[in-house]
Amino acid sequence: MLTNQQKNNAPIFIVFEGIDGSGKSTQAKMLSAQFTNKNIPHILKKEPGDTPIGEKIRELLSADSDIGSLTELFLFSAARKELMDKEIVPALGNNISIILDRYIYSTIAYQGYGRNLDFERITQINNIATNGLQPDIVFLLDIDPTESSHRMNSTLLDRIESEPIEFYDKVRNGYLSIAQKTPSMWIILDASKSPSDINSQIWEYLR
Repeated sequence: MLTNQQKNNAPIFIVFEGIDGSGKSTQAKMLSAQFTNKNIPHILKKEPGDTPIGEKIRELLSADSDIGSLTELFLFSAARKELMDKEIVPALGNNISIILDRYIYSTIAYQGYGRNLDFERITQINNIATNGLQPDIVFLLDIDPTESSHRMNSTLLDRIESEPIEFYDKVRNGYLSIAQKTPSMWIILDASKSPSDINSQIWEYLR
């Protein structure tokens, strides 16, 4: 996939998804380093954040507060809209590839499956924030929530990371359900493997 798109001077839009502690951010950074080494024009971005407004929203979402589920949905979507308008869409328009840590599927998994918000409402808001832009490929770092919780520093957990295992079970199952609906776009990886092994799988697939 990567070779053909680069030959055609077409950017590739890659998304990493997974529950907290799955290692998706690590894999996104490792892939970005490989792209840099191969002189492939790209940007590495994360959600929520990476714009001035997005970072302020990230702080609100991370704080220990009583933010309601619907408010949480709107805040994530507002940060996403800023990132799309200021970073993602302009980069793709300039033939720059995207490596993105989280996208609309996090909203479906966390706010839909995890918070039990209405899926139709989530889809409508996601489409407004992204104008329906779909990635070329999504790598899902799949891991048992009990194992992922052991990877995180319990003294540094934010509001969402502090949710119980039962919440993350629902989010994980949500991700797997989403992936099953469009299997041609999703690559499910065993996140319990070593970071280097996972990175090799990702690079081999793209290569």
